[in-house]
Amino acid sequence: MTTISVTTPQPSAPALRDRRWIALVALMLPVLLVSVDNTVLSFALPQISADLRPTGTQLLWVVDVYPLVLAGLLVPMGSLADRVGRRRLLLVGSIGFAVVSAVAAFAPTADMLVATRAALGFFGAMLMPSTLSLLRNVFVDREERRLAIAIWATGWAAGSALGPIVGGLLLQHFWWGSVFLLAVPVLVVFLLLAPAVLPESKDPEPGPLDLVSVALAMVTMTPLVWSVKKVAADGVTATALAAVTVGVVSGILFVHRQLRRPVPMLDVRLFRIPAFGGGVVVNLLSVFSLVGFLFFVSQDLQLVHGLAPVEAGLALLPGTVAMVVAGLSVVRIVRRLPAQRVVATALLVSSLGYLLVALFGGSGLFAPLVVAFVVLSLGIGAAETVSNDLIVSSVPAAKAGAASAISETAYELGAVLGTAVLGSILTASYAASVVVPAEVPASDAAAATQTLGGAAEVAAGLPAATARALVESAQQAFAGGVGLTAAIGVVLMLVAAGVALLTLRDQRR
Repeated sequence: MTTISVTTPQPSAPALRDRRWIALVALMLPVLLVSVDNTVLSFALPQISADLRPTGTQLLWVVDVYPLVLAGLLVPMGSLADRVGRRRLLLVGSIGFAVVSAVAAFAPTADMLVATRAALGFFGAMLMPSTLSLLRNVFVDREERRLAIAIWATGWAAGSALGPIVGGLLLQHFWWGSVFLLAVPVLVVFLLLAPAVLPESKDPEPGPLDLVSVALAMVTMTPLVWSVKKVAADGVTATALAAVTVGVVSGILFVHRQLRRPVPMLDVRLFRIPAFGGGVVVNLLSVFSLVGFLFFVSQDLQLVHGLAPVEAGLALLPGTVAMVVAGLSVVRIVRRLPAQRVVATALLVSSLGYLLVALFGGSGLFAPLVVAFVVLSLGIGAAETVSNDLIVSSVPAAKAGAASAISETAYELGAVLGTAVLGSILTASYAASVVVPAEVPASDAAAATQTLGGAAEVAAGLPAATARALVESAQQAFAGGVGLTAAIGVVLMLVAAGVALLTLRDQRR
């Protein structure tokens, strides 16, 4: 028998309709916050290094521990939201995220900052699955829900692009802790709005609490994400391969356990629904490409074109606006055209953005990068809106939290993999191509061959002629790596378009 979400007694239908758009505004606050938090910290790392003096390992953990914990807990938290109530878990997560953010802003040591970042990942995992699943309960009309999800999806994607802008503005006037304190006023506003405008909902038949499945989910996701980052930093090592093995074996055991339990923590049979599975893949590849693009374009704008962090962030603003416009405009288009064709076309448009980078990335021209990000953003903004709508609409309402958690896990995996995989390819290509002048000391030469930023820092202390030769070689090597990663981005977008054509059939049309 089909089940539906149960809700607590709510105001009359007209009153609830009048407040549903206020509810959307409230739900967008934690979405934007978590999304911005994915990219805002990178601009604060120089100040954190100068103030707390972390080791290289500690600095890596400051960055990595948040997405590791977040990715590992999204699915368990989505299941928990179905059990205890999506609004309740969202409120608890918001309180925790605000408190820990305030603590992180004043962390006295690097170890304390790592610990608080891990706690932010824990509470952040409570926020994301509940927001998308609550949208399904607030917006019961299909067309209104599609528009609401469009706003949700474009907000999440735009938040990643806004991170550099927000970070640059804050760090220009305040200390590194300001990037954490940003969360406090945002969540205070949310906590004032949410109890009045969000209905409670949960799965009426959630089944018993399955701690073994929770553990298996964490032991699946965390080692896999960690191994990707490890390979990006150190190449393929025995430790990385062991982590992959642990993650894969745990994942197999998790799926096997879910298939055997009468009431699974996560119904993996949802992937048998083509629109659901295809939508998840499209989301993962879209975010992978978006975050990977931001990784190298931010370096190009600052280290090749000489822009300050705020200027580099503002250069990406047209693309951010284009993403929002595309995400909202596609709602009208998908009413008239099949969903799979709309998404496939949007992804083909995104591939053109990467193609522009592949053709002009090493030319030293500024405009092609800005135009490329606009084109990429147009496609991703439209594709994610439609795919997210199909994901939440293709599953039973009672499983909205679990389905949303899977969708969010795809987002986080895409963000981690985009930086790690494309970043590692770019770094390896750069290191293989850069030529360091013979007169550069060995220790400085090693730093110059690792990153373009390292070469720029080394060049600052060299004689003019030597510095010029090193910078030119480094920029040419970086441009070659950008061309290679852009070509991979084109292929990924073409693959995603193929997946969309094969799977994203809206059965309700």
